Amino acid sequence: MATKQMRKENKRLTVIKGQEYLSPESKKALMDRLARIEGHVRSVRKMIEEHRCADEVLLQLGAIKAAVSQVAVHVADHEMKACVKSCMQGDANERLERTLKVISSLIRQ
Repeated sequence: MATKQMRKENKRLTVIKGQEYLSPESKKALMDRLARIEGHVRSVRKMIEEHRCADEVLLQLGAIKAAVSQVAVHVADHEMKACVKSCMQGDANERLERTLKVISSLIRQ
């Protein structure tokens, strides 16, 4: 019962059997990566405003896409299991379906 109450009270940070979803260290690492990506996107926007060559812009867009993919891989590798166990709602089959749907969506991109 305490676990269900914990889930309702705090969906973003839950500890179950020693496994923490979005630990402070992991959260900081992800936030830092996303901040770098934001800065990179702003730089590309400026490149477009400055009418820079398309090959330069595309090269930077490729780097941004790779950085975003790395964030997704980190979340899948390090956070998904804890999330499924702690904050994802539904029975085991529903949680599996949600997880597979997200992974399928990522693969298609």
